[in-house]
Amino acid sequence: MDQSVIDRQTPDSKPITSEPNRPHGKRTSYILVTVLLLIFAAAAVIGLLVRASERRALAKETETLAVPTVVVVHPKLEAPQQELVLPSTLRAFTESPIYARTNGYLAHWYKDIGSRVQTGDLLADIETPEIDQELLQARATRDQAEAQMKLAETSAKRYENLQKMDAVAQQETDERSSAYLQGQAQLANATANLRRLGQMESFKHIYAPFSGVITKRNVDIGALINAGNSGPNQELFDMAKLDPIRVYVDVPEIYAPSVRKGVQAAIELASLPGQHFTGAVARTADSIDLTSRTMRTEIDVPNPKGVLLPGAYAQVRFDVNIKAPRLSVPVNALLFRAEGMRAAVVGSDGKVHLKPLVIGRDYGTTLEVLGGLDQNDALILNPSDSLEEGQQVQVSTQGGGNS
Repeated sequence: MDQSVIDRQTPDSKPITSEPNRPHGKRTSYILVTVLLLIFAAAAVIGLLVRASERRALAKETETLAVPTVVVVHPKLEAPQQELVLPSTLRAFTESPIYARTNGYLAHWYKDIGSRVQTGDLLADIETPEIDQELLQARATRDQAEAQMKLAETSAKRYENLQKMDAVAQQETDERSSAYLQGQAQLANATANLRRLGQMESFKHIYAPFSGVITKRNVDIGALINAGNSGPNQELFDMAKLDPIRVYVDVPEIYAPSVRKGVQAAIELASLPGQHFTGAVARTADSIDLTSRTMRTEIDVPNPKGVLLPGAYAQVRFDVNIKAPRLSVPVNALLFRAEGMRAAVVGSDGKVHLKPLVIGRDYGTTLEVLGGLDQNDALILNPSDSLEEGQQVQVSTQGGGNS
């Protein structure tokens, strides 16, 4: 028997275990590597989840910060109104610019601004050398046409007498009669042209078309005058009739049914403190303007002394009892946009809604609102000009309250 075999079988000898233990060590290494990979993967997943959560939180915080916080107020209900007071503008009863109807140079003016004139008063004279020469030529042409017509008339009568005695042919008589008719037509044409030029020359004198006051004088002596309303120096004077004077008021739609023809009104001017003028509604537009939601109303006020001046600002008090509900809002709750005045209202969804308003009287720090708002509307105080329709906002719980 081989000695090596005997040696392996000897009880005292140590068994050889290195070969059988190698597979077990490899499995252990594989397990350790796998565990480490799982740990690293779990750490990576946890890190990604944490970063994603942080990003979501940051995005949410950024979105929250991006939503503006606003302070809101509610419109205030005003007490019932016993009278209607509205702003107005005074206008002349009749106002007209005065133009020239002929070309020339201003020779002289007789009335200046502020002059009281009566119908037919001479305002200015214009030198018209061209029209004068044309008028002289037209007169000469008419005289010539008249002489030719008289000659044709005499010749026609003579030939008619000769034709009765069979001394001339019928053809010659007809020719003389036709020449006479042509002469009449030429004379009528020359007469019409002479009359036209005569009227043109009469326009060299500028007369007042109605009684009133001169409010403007736009030309001076020697200025070139152009006929009509085109070119430089076309408007010579402005005239206005001041008695009576027109007072125009834009009555809000909510008050329109109460203001009718014949309603009495009192006019007050800041420039004339303590003085009161009265008049009656003369006419109304009987329609509501779609842009301003108002009805144009005219009041005629007697002005015999000319105290009331066109263009002046006045307050009109109507003798009517207004029972329509009225709201007031602070002026710093309004937006002034190109399309008109708007109020930024926060809806129940937290979004901004821009509402057009109909404004009444100005109280200084507050304004009367006649339409466009409800008493429960939440108005944004000091709204930013960048606010847009449908923009999300957050309402502050601090400040605000009723206006």
